[in-house]
Amino acid sequence: MAVLPRLSDILANSEGVLAYTVRGSKEGDRHLLEIILKGVCYLRCQRCLGELAYPLETMSHLQLLPADKLDEVEADDAVDGIEASSHLDLLTLIEDEVLLGLPFAPKHPEGACRSAIEGLQKSVNPFAVLAGLKMKQ
Repeated sequence: MAVLPRLSDILANSEGVLAYTVRGSKEGDRHLLEIILKGVCYLRCQRCLGELAYPLETMSHLQLLPADKLDEVEADDAVDGIEASSHLDLLTLIEDEVLLGLPFAPKHPEGACRSAIEGLQKSVNPFAVLAGLKMKQ
C-alpha cells in the first residue's frame, strides 16, 4: 500500500495487503482489460476515528480505445473506456480502482464504536463546571 501515494491520506496505516490480477483479452474487435483486486485496507472510522479493517474485492472491465473514440463508449455499457497507450501506467490504474472501491465515509458497523462514544459521554461537561463556579459566588 505504501507504493500508492494517493491512498496515504485515506489509510490509517500502510500495513494493508493488496493482491491484483490484470488480464488482457479480445472480444471481437474490442480490446479489454480485466482488473481484479483483493485485499484489506486499514481506514479511519469517521464515527470514532479508530482503525477500521475494510475488505476490498473488486473486478473491473476496461475497454482500450484510441483517444478520439473515448466518447463513443455508451454510458449504460458494463465496460468503461480508457485510452490505449503504450505508456499505460499500471500502478496508477490499480490505484484508481482501489480509490473507486473504497467507501466515501468509512464507519464501523452500528454499535461497534460504543466504547469511544461512552468515553465521550462520561467526560465532564464544561458548562456544568462553569455553572458550579457561578453558584459558589
